[in-house]
Amino acid sequence: MAEIPAAFREHHHADVSGGWLRPAVFGAMDGLVTNIALIAGVGGGGVSADNILLSGVAGLVAGAISMGLGEYTSVSSANEQVAAEIAKERRELELNPEAEAWELAQAWVRRGVPEEVAEQLAAALAKNPEEELRAHVREELGVDPDDRPSPWTAAISSFVCFSIGAIVPLLPYLLGFTSLWLALGFGAVGLFVAGAIVARFTGKRWWRSGARQLLLGVAAAGATYLIGLLIGVQIT
Repeated sequence: MAEIPAAFREHHHADVSGGWLRPAVFGAMDGLVTNIALIAGVGGGGVSADNILLSGVAGLVAGAISMGLGEYTSVSSANEQVAAEIAKERRELELNPEAEAWELAQAWVRRGVPEEVAEQLAAALAKNPEEELRAHVREELGVDPDDRPSPWTAAISSFVCFSIGAIVPLLPYLLGFTSLWLALGFGAVGLFVAGAIVARFTGKRWWRSGARQLLLGVAAAGATYLIGLLIGVQIT
């Protein structure tokens, strides 16, 4: 049986509105890199395994709360700005309907629609004020007024995924091991796996995505380890 064309199927595209995937990926990667680098820096300073665990747990809690609050504030502010611009566009449509219809038609003309057809479409759309407003918002702001991300979804996704990422390098210490390099090894595996999982959504090669994230994490951990090593030597 022939495959049904995508145009005739509902939801044949992934969600790209930024509702949960962006904060989830950002949270997980940030949790991994932050705590791996934190553990490497503290461990490089020569402190005990108990102090490394304490630092890592503190970093997990503080980072997860910060990420959640930051995402909520960021997405809420962006939505409020979009709402203000939509209100401004609504007022313009009420005050200058002819000029706004011409503006919309010209936007379509620039996309290759014949001017006469574009003007007819704009005039027809003007009979439905809400759809006309949506068309103006999409053309002028580049956003869909009915598909704005939820600040709660972003905050919870970021909080949970940061926590998951940050706990990975702490697992050896929580299981009773005391080796810094074992913890960093757990973190390296977590970085690669997280990058490979992201490839599932982006269509990129999983090994390349995993290797990229691993290299970035190693660079961050290497820098903090050297700093910890230098500071630890000075203190002693």
